[in-house]
Amino acid sequence: MLLLHLGAFHLDIDSKQATFWHSLAPRTRLLCALLMVFAIALTPNGRWWTWAIYGLGVLGVVFFSRVTKKVLLKRIAVEFAFIGTVLLGTLFRDGGEVLWSWGILRITTEGLTVLGSVTIKALLSLLTLNILTLTTSVPALLNALTALRVPPLLVATLASMYRYIGVLIKEFQAMRKAAASRNLARNNVWQRFVIGNMMGTLFIRTFERGERVYQAMLARGYQGVPVVEKVPSGGRRDVFVLTFTIILALLGQSIYLPY
Repeated sequence: MLLLHLGAFHLDIDSKQATFWHSLAPRTRLLCALLMVFAIALTPNGRWWTWAIYGLGVLGVVFFSRVTKKVLLKRIAVEFAFIGTVLLGTLFRDGGEVLWSWGILRITTEGLTVLGSVTIKALLSLLTLNILTLTTSVPALLNALTALRVPPLLVATLASMYRYIGVLIKEFQAMRKAAASRNLARNNVWQRFVIGNMMGTLFIRTFERGERVYQAMLARGYQGVPVVEKVPSGGRRDVFVLTFTIILALLGQSIYLPY
């Protein structure tokens, strides 16, 4: 998700607000988001009432977190542009009644069911994860991962990626301005040529600067383990929200048990 917003790399835009959602411990927010994403993703196709229940839960978090709606919708639109081609591929699926056909292309009831199911899964999952990253700062998320016993090497890798990706963005923007000032992007053919060379140069600069940054970190006492700040302990409110999330996930799945 981080690479989809390189133009404006600001994750925790609404992390300083004072709402019911922000009063929860970061690890509680992370656990709730992960529970909802797993519940949404593992739901079989065609269970519309289950996703209606999960949708109400996600919209409730949007309301209580007071997240910036414009930024949230913009991110969802950017992410859907990347996965739109994959979603369209599920439309031409065999099975069920044929509704439309043209040559080898056929739209069936099964294809429409799969397309609608996958689209709802992607939409609800992206909403949940974007709310988490918009309302929780990156250091808080890293501390939450550490508190949840995630391997320290993975947490250190995520922390380094977040810190260093800003440098990459500045390098890329500087290279793009240099190319534009020399009129190297005057047509589509030259644009592809310039972008290809920029990617190769950026890879070399990334490797060299990464090595220098790592040596500087070792010189300052880095031992491969991220620095953990004081993690706020969860209270009754955290237990209540976590319990409610589990009940909501089970309720959505239990609707179709009689069938």
